[in-house]
Amino acid sequence: MESMRIDVKFPGGKKVLADFGDMAILTDQSVKSGGEGSAPEPGRLFFAAVAACLGHYALAFCQNRTIDTQGLRVSVRCEPDARTKLIGTVEIEVALPPGFPEKYREAVVRAVEACWVKKHFEHPPLFSVRAI
Repeated sequence: MESMRIDVKFPGGKKVLADFGDMAILTDQSVKSGGEGSAPEPGRLFFAAVAACLGHYALAFCQNRTIDTQGLRVSVRCEPDARTKLIGTVEIEVALPPGFPEKYREAVVRAVEACWVKKHFEHPPLFSVRAI
């Protein structure tokens, strides 16, 4: 993987724009939190990235084996930890399409577990913050 740079801009209100150069992602806060609710909150977007990555791995597994993906679905449920107020448990369900070969059931789970974004929870990066 190559280096990645993300520049953050503030287009108004509670909106935050993460600019990758060739594309950008807008976030906002809920109305309850003082925003307009016009875009996902960063925390939701964070776990949406996990879910999308998991889905990508499930989709790629099926496509690489020419398995019909009609009905393939990945659901991610994030449960908070009452003590820390952070997400404490992430439950992932892969709904397999009709006719999915039984011989691949465990393999598709292993493929989804290999998700690049999920791996960052297992091997978290080091963060360094400084004001310039």
